[in-house]
Amino acid sequence: MKNSLRLAVAGSALALALAGCGGSDTPKAPAAGLDAATIDSSFGEIVVDGKGMTAYVFDDDAAGSGKSACTGECAQDWHAITADTTTPEVDGITGEVGTITDADGGMQLTIEGMPIYTYEGDSKIGQFKGQGVDDMWHVLSPSGKKITKEPASDPGGGGY
Repeated sequence: MKNSLRLAVAGSALALALAGCGGSDTPKAPAAGLDAATIDSSFGEIVVDGKGMTAYVFDDDAAGSGKSACTGECAQDWHAITADTTTPEVDGITGEVGTITDADGGMQLTIEGMPIYTYEGDSKIGQFKGQGVDDMWHVLSPSGKKITKEPASDPGGGGY
């Protein structure tokens, strides 16, 4: 009986110790002051805004057009990623970064001439519930290429 109790206590202690090991898989927001950055995900490396929320591109936008096709009702669910200057602060993005004037007169970030957005349905860092919405919205790689595939793994339903 004593050995069974010892084994149960040892097993519980081991399980608790293992649960605390190895760091956290929870993605973290980029360094303060950045307008956009990159993060590792089940898609590979992707772009996020300065708060760590997944960035998306919209198929209806035209690269280099200088405007967003997401207006009206679209803009209620898909929020422009903005900067305070025409020279956004970014980290890890290899595509050409720029800005366009958004519908509110602000500066919306672009990568390779494509406006970038966050999705209202992503409520926390690490979600990408906007991927593939209406077959028109896509996460993007640091080079600015849209990612159309599904993630390699999706343990939490719409997350890294």
